Amino acid sequence: MAGESVPNAERHVEVTPADLPLHCPLPGISLWDSHPRVYLPIEGSGEERCPYCGTLYTLKRDTTKAQARR
Repeated sequence: MAGESVPNAERHVEVTPADLPLHCPLPGISLWDSHPRVYLPIEGSGEERCPYCGTLYTLKRDTTKAQARR
C-alpha cells in the first residue's frame, strides 16, 4: 500500500485556546468527513486522543501571559 493516501494522516495536532471547543475531525484535515464529529474535552488534561481515528491533540497554552505575571 505504499504511496496510497491515508485519511487523517496527520496524527498529532497542536491546538490553541482559540480552537476550543475542540472537535475531531477538524475542517482542514484531509477527508474531514471520515468519521462522525466528536467533541474532545482537552481543557483539563491538555491532551486528548480521538476515539475514532486516533489523532492526538495537544493544547498549546499561551505562555506569554504566565511569563508576564512573574
